[in-house]
Amino acid sequence: MTHSSLADIHNYRAVNEALCTSGQPTEEQLASIAAAGYEVIINLALHDDPRYSLPDEPGTVRSLGLTYVHIPVQFAAPSEENLMAYFAAMEANHDRKLWVHCAANYRVSAFLGLYRVIKQGWQHDQAFELMHSVWQPNEVWTSFIGAMLAKHDG
Repeated sequence: MTHSSLADIHNYRAVNEALCTSGQPTEEQLASIAAAGYEVIINLALHDDPRYSLPDEPGTVRSLGLTYVHIPVQFAAPSEENLMAYFAAMEANHDRKLWVHCAANYRVSAFLGLYRVIKQGWQHDQAFELMHSVWQPNEVWTSFIGAMLAKHDG
């Protein structure tokens, strides 16, 4: 697989030179991510759903020499604790090339929008543009995003 086929990863979005988001990469795609110079994989999906996870993603990622951060976010019940763990992972790795994924880039795009507003001071419309290019949040996620903005967007 060539670097250009990183765009073949489900719901791939290049945010900037140091950050990409996507749905679940395959093992081959993880190798391409490593070959493209990414240093950290942050996974917001669960490990126990064979439809949307690899048999041993932590082992695969580490065998490629990358740092692996797993923040399992229940799609039907995202939590403030999950969001704060994501913020911490983003800040701890701010100077490294990051690939952040979940099953379909839904969780990631919502969390990234919140990160941009709450931590980086972006305007809401611009911050959630990437999310809206991937999906329109359901009621659970719309409520979660609203609650987090109300609590943290001071």
